[in-house]
Amino acid sequence: MTDTADVQATIEELWIHPVKSCAGVRVAEAELTDTGLLYDRAWMVVDAQGEFVSQRELPRMALIQPAFKMGQLVLRAPGMLALHLRLDAVEGPLKVRVWDDEVEAFDMGDLAAQWFSDFLGPEAPASLKQLRLARFDPEVKRPSDPAWTGGREAGTQFADGFALLVTSTASLDELNQRLAAAGHAAVDQRRVRPNIVLRGLQAHDEDRLVALRIDTDAGAALIEPVKPCARCSIPDVNPDTAQTGTAVNDALRAYRADARVNGGLTFGMNAIVLEGDGQMLRVGQRVSGNWRFD
Repeated sequence: MTDTADVQATIEELWIHPVKSCAGVRVAEAELTDTGLLYDRAWMVVDAQGEFVSQRELPRMALIQPAFKMGQLVLRAPGMLALHLRLDAVEGPLKVRVWDDEVEAFDMGDLAAQWFSDFLGPEAPASLKQLRLARFDPEVKRPSDPAWTGGREAGTQFADGFALLVTSTASLDELNQRLAAAGHAAVDQRRVRPNIVLRGLQAHDEDRLVALRIDTDAGAALIEPVKPCARCSIPDVNPDTAQTGTAVNDALRAYRADARVNGGLTFGMNAIVLEGDGQMLRVGQRVSGNWRFD
């Protein structure tokens, strides 16, 4: 670690969310790639027109639990047999849309489509009864917004717009203090769906840092927080029950309206990968960074 850095921290948690908007997997280590953690948001559920769907429309997506086992992505959901998908297998081409980006991807086949339609369809609006599962094509480039990357080339897969999401234990602690004061139960990091959770920062220090150096076994990896993550309704979906509420956004509204994103309620920072493609990130690794002065 760079002893002269303004801020020093450690990686407390690592999360991979294989299927966009479904549950995440907390891991002890993960491979860093130019587009984020390996297999993070590599799959995505789409409607019959190829438009992505999320917990905003289908909160029951929170109940779909992924796991990696023997070269497969295994998906489980209440009342469903497990769906096994080979990590190295896809079917035909499929054009999909995630926000404003139209992307050439792969279809994961009729069995996966039926599984998602059977689990999510019964409570879905008519337009979302028939669903399919897409896989990102690693040969496709989906660039992040250069207005936020400083013109630097950076990309992601099916994440909303950036390779990584960084939060901290202190930021969640502050949110939970505010929830408790309002008479609500504490929440955990699953509500905010990060990739990297840092310990050793003050609340929301991640907002104010430039490039973060992560000391890996193979040398230094560099990531840079570039854009505050504006929050939608998903943090108010209970990850254990899929029940929706308003407590989290109500709490954020009191102190996290962010002028940088037109008053959006922010929590965590979207980050890009500057160096370290192929390096392994591990819980406990040391992280250092300097303050941003804009």
